[in-house]
Amino acid sequence: MIIATKGGLRMDGDRLVRDASREWLRKGVESSLHSLRTDYIDLYQVHWPDLHTPPEETAGALEELVAEGKIRHVGVSNYDTEQMRAFSRFGQVETLQPAYHLFRRDIEETILPYTADHDMGVLVYGPMAHGLLSGRMTESTTFDFGDWRSKSPDFTGETFRRNLAVVEQLKGVAQDRDISLRHHPRRRRARMGPASRRHAVSATKGVVPAVLAPPSALQPACEGFPNR
Repeated sequence: MIIATKGGLRMDGDRLVRDASREWLRKGVESSLHSLRTDYIDLYQVHWPDLHTPPEETAGALEELVAEGKIRHVGVSNYDTEQMRAFSRFGQVETLQPAYHLFRRDIEETILPYTADHDMGVLVYGPMAHGLLSGRMTESTTFDFGDWRSKSPDFTGETFRRNLAVVEQLKGVAQDRDISLRHHPRRRRARMGPASRRHAVSATKGVVPAVLAPPSALQPACEGFPNR
């Protein structure tokens, strides 16, 4: 089992803010270690780039945590190529987690080539387009006020209708092959290059979908594991 989690966000009153400072990242790691009842995390990722914290502070803090054995590998999420380049001047960044699905393919232009050139693993989030590709949504589908999709152009108005039309076409393609949109063909074994063996994650062709769970959700699964 590989434990991957994120840090670098905190509540400021009723606002969620980015904080990739040395102090907050360390607090986040210690909190996750306590919640998961383990003494190390395989992959620790900075959730969003923090424009108010210098990259040398963020990268340096994570390098310290690696040296202490509390985390094994460092990743970032939602970073662009320039932000990854700035980060890597002060510490190693081994993985990236970007949004990637049929309706959002912008990472193919520069980000995926960058990760390939720098031997980085990629764990994408939202591969099913946050439910769009499930085939269960219709024009009458609505979302609760607290659901970010209620304010997203991808899930409202003309763009939502256009996306649904694409999904309907995909249903026809799936039906011709006697499968559903949610069908996953037998997965091939992930291939790992020599350098990729160091990574906390590996992927067929370098990109894998990922599901991340909070420590509270993983707690029942950890009940049978002794404290290290």
